[in-house]
Amino acid sequence: MASAETVKVIVRCRPMNRREKDLGCECVVVMDGLTCGLVNPDDKDAGPKNFTFDGAYFIDSTTEGIYNDVAFPLVESVLEGYNGTVFAYGQTGCGKSFTMQGVIDPPTQRGIIPRAFEHIFEVIQTSENMKYLVLASYLEIYNEEIRDLLGTDVKK
Repeated sequence: MASAETVKVIVRCRPMNRREKDLGCECVVVMDGLTCGLVNPDDKDAGPKNFTFDGAYFIDSTTEGIYNDVAFPLVESVLEGYNGTVFAYGQTGCGKSFTMQGVIDPPTQRGIIPRAFEHIFEVIQTSENMKYLVLASYLEIYNEEIRDLLGTDVKK
């Protein structure tokens, strides 16, 4: 279980949304294996500024694929009794909600959260002679304020 005991940092470049396409925006991200590069649109000859991650997923990736690669093993270790955390970080509009909550159509882009819930409750439903206590939190930290997105009063 060595892989479940480590912190993994992945990056995902989400597909452009309708607004970005309508504005004629161009993609300035390039990926090669585990390397993600940012191209300066004003100086494309300079080459990209590269960063290396444990996983790199380009615009053609699916949340289903990311879940299978990254979250599935984490949820499996949670089902064995270990704590697990998915920490989505990035600026507004970078794709955190797209990855975590997902969209209904296409089904391959359904989010990590609904996939994890389905995974957990399928295992519980098919387990015999086992008791589970499921606790989950869904927090938003924005401008140094923490909101409980599962609570009845999200301002609390």
